[in-house]
Order: sequence, then structure tokens, then C-alpha cells
Amino acid sequence: MPHPRVPLINREISWLYFNDRVLQEAADPTVPLIDRVRFLAIFSSNLDEFYRVRVATLTRLANLNEKAKELLGYNPKKLLNQIKNLVVKQEQKFNNLYENIIVKQLADERIFLLSDAQLNVTRGTFVKNYFREKLLSNMVPVMLDGHGSMPEMRDRAIYFFVRLRKNNKTRLALMEIPDTVSRFLVLPETNNLKFIILLDDIIRYSLEDIFFIFEHDSIEAYSIQLTRDAELDLDQQVSEKFIDALSKSLQKRKKGKPMRLQYDAEMPVDMLEYLVEKMDLGKESLIPGNRYQNFKDFIKFPNVGRPDLEYAKYNPLPVDDLSFGKSIMAAIAKRDFLISTPYQSFDYVIHFLREAAIDPKVKEISLSVYRLAENSRVINALINAAKNGKKVNCLVELRARFDEQNNIHWSNRLEEEGVKVIYGIPGYKVHSKICLVTRIEKGKPVYYATLSTGNFNEKTAQIYADHTLLTTSKRLTGDLAQVFKFINKGILPRDLKHLVVSPIDSRPFIYKLIDNEIGNAKAGKPAYMVLKMNSLADEDMIAKLYQASNAGVKIELIIRGMCCLIPGVKGASENITVISIIDKYLEHARVQIYCNGGNELIYLTSADFMTRNIDNRVEVGFPIYNEELRKEIRDIINIQLKDNTKAREINAGNTNKYHKTKSATLTRAQIDIYNYLKNKNLKN
Repeated sequence: MPHPRVPLINREISWLYFNDRVLQEAADPTVPLIDRVRFLAIFSSNLDEFYRVRVATLTRLANLNEKAKELLGYNPKKLLNQIKNLVVKQEQKFNNLYENIIVKQLADERIFLLSDAQLNVTRGTFVKNYFREKLLSNMVPVMLDGHGSMPEMRDRAIYFFVRLRKNNKTRLALMEIPDTVSRFLVLPETNNLKFIILLDDIIRYSLEDIFFIFEHDSIEAYSIQLTRDAELDLDQQVSEKFIDALSKSLQKRKKGKPMRLQYDAEMPVDMLEYLVEKMDLGKESLIPGNRYQNFKDFIKFPNVGRPDLEYAKYNPLPVDDLSFGKSIMAAIAKRDFLISTPYQSFDYVIHFLREAAIDPKVKEISLSVYRLAENSRVINALINAAKNGKKVNCLVELRARFDEQNNIHWSNRLEEEGVKVIYGIPGYKVHSKICLVTRIEKGKPVYYATLSTGNFNEKTAQIYADHTLLTTSKRLTGDLAQVFKFINKGILPRDLKHLVVSPIDSRPFIYKLIDNEIGNAKAGKPAYMVLKMNSLADEDMIAKLYQASNAGVKIELIIRGMCCLIPGVKGASENITVISIIDKYLEHARVQIYCNGGNELIYLTSADFMTRNIDNRVEVGFPIYNEELRKEIRDIINIQLKDNTKAREINAGNTNKYHKTKSATLTRAQIDIYNYLKNKNLKN
């Protein structure tokens, strides 16, 4: 139930302000130019997912009766209108940034994005030859006679809506732009000038080759892109039937209800009206844009200029006392280790799994995976472990949004290779990132574990900032063995002593820690919390933080994405500050620090303060007991709190203003954390 007296910002609106922070990075002149293009791509990709999931859900809710809306706490139709207004403003900012700033600055670097109208004879011949060799055979337009229905358009594919004219006769056509070739073609260099043309403009330049059988005086093509409802309508039974249902639902996703039509704003009104009528679109679904849709492809924009036009790639730092040429498990047996990716290499985790796969003393490996890399070395290690006679249990979460197809593929492959695949607990997603290796030492089982805030995904580990603990601590591994035992039986883990596992433990445990801080504050003792996460939206948790603030507990929050809590509100959140760090790496770690009367408690977790993470998923939080690692995490958090370069303040006005500190020294957390870990390693 909503809290009527608790100040909150709507989660969808908060998310849009988060995406605006991504757009800020694209506008920031201190960000290398090619990376500014890529931030535009991230903004666009984020917005696609937002429409496919959140706007799709709101559209369904808009059909509720008034009583249901009252229980919901807001009117979905009004919210959809508010979203549309914000998105249109952001798209205008986006288009201006790309067309009037980025493209011109690329030209200043002697990199020219050419349109079809800017090709000279030589480059035009090169483009025509490329089109005929690589594209023409794929270009089959669908002719529209004006009376029949529109053909089904694929979700997020780019189409050209084409009009041919001859005297007073008009022909219309719909043509899908192929996604099997690169969106960018680098043209031959001239006088040290670089030229790039988009696939869209290659096709525009070659329209005559496609429509040669029709006589026409003019031909025009406008790009459009449809975003569909991506939510799955599924039976929650976890079985082979579930996998079949999931596979079928993924096919339906491609044909879900239209949520948003992005279109070239230069398109004539009568052509747009034709689309609206034929596709039965509401005005709230129409988002005007520029001549290029599906901007997420620009994440692969080629750097044909100087190396410094994109962020320098840092070599991953070594972790002291861990070596790729020596036993990882022998090192873990002596002490705990923390790997902070991408500053340090995720390959240590791969090395740990590879070692477990071939070590004769290892008898069993259990792993929970949520998102996997396309060519996963994690899966390769598990398969080889099974081939070496180990008992391997792998929990694959089939419902990891937009990774369902990939996870179905891997689960089938694992089963074929003799790995026991577990599909989780009915009704709950398993979002935890945990691994347990059982090794027989002196006739007894000894557990080696990894617990992480991030996925077992070597690709995303290069850009996601996460923490992974490697440990043999009996306090943690004993609990972890129980977690896997429960999950293997399809039962929620409970009665654990050290790990904090959703949905049973998380809420009461966190409330207990917050109540402890409230009690200390009222007793005049030091009381504070530092909480870092991706998103904060659970209303009961926010109400609890407001209660702590009113009791005098100082609360510092680092929230990358949506934040429904409003800091600095008199009588509610005067003791709460919130910053959001958006930079070259994606801040993904979840960290909780509690004063605890001066004896700080530090927890890492896979869970955000979202209702889904706390009540509807299996998440694992874990305490850090090792003093050296506790200090390392605290130091990293302190660096982030001091960031006055890439941190923005979250406030009631949603202004996303840059965080200013009293220090005159510029602090950029991600650079300073790298240097901190580098210097720490050198000292050791």
C-alpha cells in the first residue's frame, strides 16, 4: 500500500531523470567524443527497454477502474501523459545534441558523417557497389495498396516508409532495414579526411535500384521504429512445460502490442496519419525524432580518428597474492580475497572455476547464474568439470529479462553435457550471484565460495563495477551450503545465521539494523548509514529511512538509477543526502554500511531496495568479516562520497546538478579507485 504522508517521486519519472543523467554524459565536453556518441546509444537503448516494459505495464494499468487506481495511488493515464511530455523534451535534447553538436565536433576532428545527398561521384560509386554486393538481395519491400492491413513490424527493427509519385499517382511501401550487416560503412580516406556513412543512407542512395520496376518522378523514404510490449505472460510452473511456454512467449514478445512509434519528424503529415490509422496507434505512442532510429547501434560507432577520442582502456590490476600461474584455492584457504571489477580482472573467478574443474580433490560445484556472456567461459568450465567426473549443479534463471533466450540455450547445452540444471523456485526469480565448491581435504569436505554483487559474466565484468568475495570462511560457506540445499529442493532458504537471503530474511534484517541506528541516535550515540545500490523504490523501506532520518541518523545514499526517496524534505529526510555517479563504468555494486555504535557492519549484496528484490526474488547478502577487506570497501565508498566530477545530487527538483564538495581538489571516483587499488597493490 502507498504511504500517503511519505514524500515520494514516482518510479517511472525518477527513472527518466536517471536516463537524463546518461544524456548529460553525452553532452559533457570533457568526455571523449566517441564515448559521447556511445552515451547517446546507451540513452536510446535504455529508453527502448523502458517503453517495452514500464510503459507497457502502465498501458495495461490504464484500463483499471477508478477504485483500482485509488489503490494504486496514481492515475496511469495521467502518468503516461507526463512520461510522454518528458520523453519528447529529452528526445529534442538528444536530437539537438547529435545533429548540432556531436556531428559538428566530429567534423572538427576531420571525421565526416555523410548523408546520401553528400556523396560525390567517386564515393557514390563505392557506396553503390557495396549496396549491390552486400545488401540488394536482402531488400524486398512490401507494397501497400492503401486498403489492406499493415504487415506486422518487428519490435525495434528499423523500417523505411517509402512513397513513390508519378503525376497524380502515389505508391506506398514498407521496407525493413537489414540488421545482419554493420550499421556503419567507413569510406575510402581522402586527404587525411575520414568519411562514414550509415546503412540507412546507403539504402536511401540506392532506392532506384530497389524500385526500378515502378515508373516515378520522385521517391522519398522516412525511417520509423516500433517498440512493442515486451512483458511475458507465463505460467510460473518451473518445468519442461515452463521452458516451452517461455520459448513461445519470447516469440509473442516480437509481436506484442505497439508501445511507441518513433518516426522521422520530416515525414509529411499525411504519411504519418496513414501509419496511425493502419496501426491503430494512440497519440501518446508517437515520438518524433530525427532521420536515424534505433540509435542503440551507435554503441559500435567506429573510432577512425585519434585514440584519445575514446576513453583509454586500463589494464586490469592484479590482486595481491593471487596468481594465474598458481592455485587460487590454495590462496583462498589462507585468507579472504576481494575482486573489484573492472579495476581488477574477473579472470580470477574463471581461474577459480577452471581449477575446480580439474582438481581431483574437488567433488562438487554449485553455481547460480542470472546473465551469461554469449561465449561463456563460466559455462565452459562447468561442462569440463562434469566431463572430469565432478557433480555439477547449475541454477539457471530462465526469466532474466531479455536474456531468456540465451539462458535457455545454455541450460540445454549444460544438460546435454551432464550438468544438473536447476530452474529455481516456483514464483521467485533467483537473482543471487553465488558459487560453492566442495573439496575433500584430509577425508573431510571443505567449502570454497564466491559471493558477488554482479553476474558471472566475463563480458559485462569489463564495464560493470562490482565486488566479488572469495572465501573459505566456515560461517559463510556453511550457510551457503544450506542455501544450495534448499534451492535444490525448490524451497526458499531460511534459518541462516550469517547470510541475508531474500525473500525470508532481507526486510526484517535490514529493519533491525536500521532500528539499531535509531536507538543509538536517540541515546545520543553515533548513528549513521551509508547505502549504495542501483535503485531505491520500495515504499516501506523508504518510510523506514525517513523514520531513521527523523530520529537523527545521518544517511548517505549512492544510487545510480531510480530513486523514489526525496532527500532534504523537512520533517522527513533532512538527514539524508543522495548522489548518483554516472561515468565510463556502470556502478553496479550494492554495499550497506551501518555505524553499529562505532563497530561498523559492512554487507555486500545482490539486492537493491526494490520490492521485487526484497520480497519476490532469491537474493544473497553477505557480511565482510576480514578487517583488511572491510577497510578496502570503506575506502572505496569514501572515494565515491567525495566525487565532485561525475556525481550528481538527487534532490526534490530533479535538477541532476553536479555534486560539489568543500574540497577544492577534483575527485573523480572511478579514476581515483583505480589509482587507490594500484597503489595499494604496490605497497603490498
